[in-house]
Amino acid sequence: MSQPAMGSIKSFVAVLVCLCAVAVQAEDPYLFFDWNVTYGMISPLGVPQQGILINGQFPGPKINCTSNNNIVVNVFNNLDEPLLLTWYGVQQRKNSWQDGTPGTMCPIAPGNNFTYRFQVKDQIGSSFYYPTTSLQKASGGIGGLQVHSRLLIPVPFDPPADDFSVLTGDWYTKGHKSLKRLLDSGRSLGRPDGIQINGNSYKKDEPLFTMEAGKTYRYRVCNVGMKTSLNFRIQNHTLKLVEMEGSHTVQNVYDSLDVHVGQCFSVLVTANQDPKDYFMVVSSRFTKKLLTTVALIHYANGKGPASPELPPPPPETETGIAWSINQFRSFRWNLTASAARPNPQGSYHYGQINITRTFKLVNSRARVDGKLRYAVNGFSHTDAVTPFKLAEYYGVQDKVFKYDTMKDEPDKVPESANNNINVLVTSNVVNATFRNFVEIVFENREKTIQTWHLDGYSFFAVAIEPGRWSPDKRKNYNLVDAVSRNTIQVYPGSWAAVMTTLDNAGMWNLRSEMGERAYLGQQIYVSVLSPARSLRDEYNLPDNTLLCGMVTNLPKPPPYSI
Repeated sequence: MSQPAMGSIKSFVAVLVCLCAVAVQAEDPYLFFDWNVTYGMISPLGVPQQGILINGQFPGPKINCTSNNNIVVNVFNNLDEPLLLTWYGVQQRKNSWQDGTPGTMCPIAPGNNFTYRFQVKDQIGSSFYYPTTSLQKASGGIGGLQVHSRLLIPVPFDPPADDFSVLTGDWYTKGHKSLKRLLDSGRSLGRPDGIQINGNSYKKDEPLFTMEAGKTYRYRVCNVGMKTSLNFRIQNHTLKLVEMEGSHTVQNVYDSLDVHVGQCFSVLVTANQDPKDYFMVVSSRFTKKLLTTVALIHYANGKGPASPELPPPPPETETGIAWSINQFRSFRWNLTASAARPNPQGSYHYGQINITRTFKLVNSRARVDGKLRYAVNGFSHTDAVTPFKLAEYYGVQDKVFKYDTMKDEPDKVPESANNNINVLVTSNVVNATFRNFVEIVFENREKTIQTWHLDGYSFFAVAIEPGRWSPDKRKNYNLVDAVSRNTIQVYPGSWAAVMTTLDNAGMWNLRSEMGERAYLGQQIYVSVLSPARSLRDEYNLPDNTLLCGMVTNLPKPPPYSI
């Protein structure tokens, strides 16, 4: 048998080496989107009004992607005002340049476009996007963003027959410009006019979703509203909770679930009832006036209308808060599931990490020059013309803001919502240490429910309790299997605690998800700088970055080294 020539062997080896190099350097898949943002007529509550559409749609196009996909979205702003979109729940690893908040990016001017580029790195789960400029979220510009596990990663439940997105929230018929004028004049938004589900209120004869008898479906439910906590339920059906803000959960079964502003969860619903129509019901929580809306769910080949008798909401008294707190305590992280996990990568033992810094944040409201403001530890945030991240990168932060004007704990806060104190209106930027393990305590002494969200991270939601927080409360923390998520509610007269590792370099927004409160100052920026100035920790300023304010004509700083 003849032997191959030595040259042939060398050529074959060379080809193998080349193929291996290509495989090593191959990037994760890219998904490309072109979005045209315009005004258009919508009727979420049956009343025609001007809304914000993306490619003519409200809700906007769904981003349906897989963990580690690269997302490229070219946004054309055809509104008459600046625009920024934030990718809520996407951690933007090493990439706060794409976070879409006024503290990190210059807005897209009317008539211009900007291309967002980011990766859903080591993430799964249900989230959404929305505009952060002005109060535009109150007029639309909202859409779903769902990240699936890669094919080789086991998911702790069988593939559903279909995957339904439910974007629901309170709604005002006035539109964001009128609402902004209300706040700018010193008044409050007042009560919302109703609740919308996927851009509509109740449609009697038009099913939102169709299910086949015997099959199981995934419902991804997000509260995309401005201020109102909601309760979600489906007539005659139970809800098996399987995922919450990017984490698989222990699969408890519920009759209904509270979903607070900014929060998302996935439930499995099995079509195991008589084949006919049923109502999906969404109602307000902790409000003086109960708001309720429904959407129709149809069984394929089913006969018979939905019963007019709706499943009742949870109790709305003081006991109702206890009911909701107890539901929160029943949520558990699924430690046996294989999936993308929060940093420290794969950590099941966050409770054994020493806390290096504690922030105790107490929200309050006050009047400044006769106008309503909201504050954290006595400081009411205001944005600057130059985004904080750009000012920091260009080395002119001292001319734009000061670090740590707010203390980690308040000197003095009102004992109740009726006791106003003086607040300072200023840019509120905290200087944090890279890779510190921090504890954040939210204490709510007001009579309304709060919701808080942290960009750039997931955190372990370890406790919610009534009363005041003190260090001895740590003995009540769940230090084993608290759900890793990015949003936490704080009930009236209560506190909530979360823990996270600040291992994602960048400038990150910690804010109230109540649109009115964030707009009027209830937010903070957390600057997490890597001392190494290395690409291992943070990406360089993208070439297409929009510049504004003080940095518009400054020379570009030297790039980070490898």
